[in-house]
Amino acid sequence: MKKDQLLTRRRALIAGAAALGAAGASGVLASGGGDETARPVAPAPGPDPQESHALEPSDYRLQPLTGYEQVRAAPRRTRVRHQPFLRVHGRGRTMVLTFDDGPDPRYTPHILDTLAEYDVRAMFFVCGEMAVDNQDLLARMADDGHIVGNHTWTHPLLTRLKRSEIRSEMERTSDVIEDAYGERPLWFRAPYGAWNRATFQLGAQLGMEPLAWTVDTLDWTTPGTRTIVDRVEDGAAPGVVVLSHDAGGNRSQSVRALRRYLPHLLESGYHITVPRRRHT
Repeated sequence: MKKDQLLTRRRALIAGAAALGAAGASGVLASGGGDETARPVAPAPGPDPQESHALEPSDYRLQPLTGYEQVRAAPRRTRVRHQPFLRVHGRGRTMVLTFDDGPDPRYTPHILDTLAEYDVRAMFFVCGEMAVDNQDLLARMADDGHIVGNHTWTHPLLTRLKRSEIRSEMERTSDVIEDAYGERPLWFRAPYGAWNRATFQLGAQLGMEPLAWTVDTLDWTTPGTRTIVDRVEDGAAPGVVVLSHDAGGNRSQSVRALRRYLPHLLESGYHITVPRRRHT
């Protein structure tokens, strides 16, 4: 290969790496304190391509082929929170739907079908003992663009466990999620909403942010489909996180309620989405 051809190739690789770096800066991150989450970050301004100048041979030294790999920043530790996120920030009337305790092959597929029908993404906080036997449902969640979070292995009251036991509950579940979903979870929810210092610290060590909820449907009490629908629609507001369940008992009311309130929310102008954050 001639020297001028090698230089041209090197310049193309450098330009490509710069473009990738600018694209990475436009990702969406979780930010802020206890009641803030995901905000879009505007792309960093770059030079006008028409004004850029070709590099001269003296501007850099040729490196071995291994030097062509894009340089990655060292991973940052997830911040240790003192309280969970309760709401999300987004443009317009943004809401998040979350489903706990699954996946359950009796109810989760119907919920996934409804979400797919309306092209909506949701969050599923799964228990490891359920996920390990229903990994196909986690794979479908990944394919459909949903977020899978960690809800421990056996759904215990974490405030009564030792740190080593809490870590085991979290870590085993993250391992199963990674195997079936394709990546480790970035979000964690404490069973019963029982948080303490150890849960925040251990969750952060495993790279997870804590997410609670704003509206509790109390669907686990099987109050009736109409009551669940009313609780969601009455509590609907920008930034709200709705808690429902797709396992842990008879969830047929939850399945029917979703089919009723989801189209109403969309018709009312709500944007049902999921929070995004960068791997840390």
